[in-house]
Amino acid sequence: MSVATLTKDTKPKMEAVIEDFKRRLSNVRTGRATIGLLDSVMVDYYGVPTPLTQMASVNVPEAQMLMVQPWDATQIGAIEKAINAANLGMNPSNDGKVIRLSIPPLTEERRKQMAKQVYEFAEEHRVALRNVRHAANDALKKMLKEKEISEDDERGGLDDVQKLTNTFVSKIDELAKNKEQEIMSV
Repeated sequence: MSVATLTKDTKPKMEAVIEDFKRRLSNVRTGRATIGLLDSVMVDYYGVPTPLTQMASVNVPEAQMLMVQPWDATQIGAIEKAINAANLGMNPSNDGKVIRLSIPPLTEERRKQMAKQVYEFAEEHRVALRNVRHAANDALKKMLKEKEISEDDERGGLDDVQKLTNTFVSKIDELAKNKEQEIMSV
């Protein structure tokens, strides 16, 4: 394995961390309705935990409302129960055909909690990036020890991995800052 191959293999791992961070951010409520809010809801479908998005269509008819329409109308009760169990801070109302979820406006305190949660997610993902960097650096040191590469190649590789890490950490910081602004704007 060469230094170039190692840095090329490290980049997709870091991109995966960024994608996971984006997915986690999409589940954070901002006071506006988004389909991603229900991604974590699992419904007991005949004894099998099933993601809500695989059992119903979810749409946003207006900015403060989500509408869940089950494909199997007999499951509407189980879906409503799962939404309540997910503890999303929304009360489902069901008319027998669809479930409506009105998104309550966030209080200042709740907004601050959400911003703190975004910060915690960002820190978790920064740590994940550092772990990827650490694994790549260890691989470089091992390659040097086994005399597969020179000290100059190792130094260059370490620099490349660090630059990659800095780039991805700044992406996380930017995403977190944007989400925080979105949460704090009323």
